[in-house]
Amino acid sequence: MSQLFVISAPSGAGKTSLVRALLERRANLVVSVSHTTRAPRAHEVDGRDYHFVPIGRFEALVSEGAFLEHARVFDNYYGTGIRQVGERLAAGCDVILEIDWQGARQVRAAMPACVSIFILPPSREALQQRLRERRTDSPDVIERRLRDAVADMQHYREFDFVVINDRFEQAVQELESILDGHGEALRAGRPTLAAALERLLR
Repeated sequence: MSQLFVISAPSGAGKTSLVRALLERRANLVVSVSHTTRAPRAHEVDGRDYHFVPIGRFEALVSEGAFLEHARVFDNYYGTGIRQVGERLAAGCDVILEIDWQGARQVRAAMPACVSIFILPPSREALQQRLRERRTDSPDVIERRLRDAVADMQHYREFDFVVINDRFEQAVQELESILDGHGEALRAGRPTLAAALERLLR
């Protein structure tokens, strides 16, 4: 039976790279392409990376009830189409939603059977370094993303599972175990997370 997986992370935690690795290993796994009002980046293609739409069109879709979830993130709007997700699940595919914690909360309310996963960086320093290495944001934007990341990470307990992206290959394997239904040791409420979160959130 097909399954909906919701994966969230603070900016810079490596979520996109992890999901890409999962897609390369699992032919039956797909990512739902979200709608957004932000401008496409140089390498992005409409319909592959996002459905890029103007604000007016996005608002019309909200009014039509076309989104499973939608949220404003960094001055732009993002939304997951109900029809796109439903068609993929009906076709027998497992579907991943890459969305923020606000969207994840909406999806859990609408589809309680979904499996939700939160990705954490190993440290605040690692997060800052990853954001700088992107070379896509100004220093001011990086600082704002770091502040927002701390706020985002405080919501980790709302998720079913938490994976710390310290060693990439290990993180991929842990995600695969969750997708296979064997992730009990990675539950969000496990006691061993406390020390890691204390360092990240201080």
